[in-house]
Amino acid sequence: MDWRCLRRLGRTLSHSIVGVARDICSLLFWTGLISLYFTLDFRPVKINNTGAMMRLKNDIYVYEWTNAFENNCNSYFIGGNVQALIDPGLTGYVPDLLNQMSADGIKKEDIRYVINTHSHPDHFQGSEVFDQEKVKVGMHTKEIEFLKGAGGELYSLFGINAPRMNVNFPLEEGDVVLGNQIFKVILAPGHSPGSIGLYWPEQKALFCGDVIFDQSVGRTDFPGGSGALLKKSIISFSELDLELILPGHMGIVSGKSNIQKNFNLIIQGIFPYI
Repeated sequence: MDWRCLRRLGRTLSHSIVGVARDICSLLFWTGLISLYFTLDFRPVKINNTGAMMRLKNDIYVYEWTNAFENNCNSYFIGGNVQALIDPGLTGYVPDLLNQMSADGIKKEDIRYVINTHSHPDHFQGSEVFDQEKVKVGMHTKEIEFLKGAGGELYSLFGINAPRMNVNFPLEEGDVVLGNQIFKVILAPGHSPGSIGLYWPEQKALFCGDVIFDQSVGRTDFPGGSGALLKKSIISFSELDLELILPGHMGIVSGKSNIQKNFNLIIQGIFPYI
């Protein structure tokens, strides 16, 4: 076999390998998309007793989502004179959330604010349940704009409608007064363009949405996501004086030492892959 035959054979093999690789990538893409649909099922389903509820400390109530078979978020309520619900979740699950809150002596009528860390369906959709003449529904202005475009299209991807409502409490970065307490809104893009962390300096608590979790981070492959921005947001969170990280999914991280370990693990072990 002369060199010309070898060259032709090499080209044939090269084209075959490229074709196989292309087919594998295509298969992985569609498999991933199908997996995404079934993993992040945003269709409302009537369920009960799917979350763990508890009064954590200093008027912070935790309603952790623990159902492994349906997607929704952790919700939080700040009592006292604040009366703020953080991330109500999907509309179909709000009745169950309100039942859990009722068991803690919290009525729907007690809620004065609904603060959304971002606009994804599993966090924000349930905001439509609340009467906007009586409740201030908050979200960052960048996320409000995002929701009008690509953020709203995400809802249709999962076969549901975006809430038909106006956010009547637009948030900007900086201090915000809820009740008699001062909180800090921290713009934290990466998971979505207008994601926020709501920081409560008095309690050293951070409601961080889907920016950072216990030993994990928010995904960046949805519309408006950015790995580079997510890393910057996490670094900014790591510079806060924290005793509590209250994420949108999975468990709470508490204690300065545990929080610092969590940041170190993420920065050293996960950042290189974002």
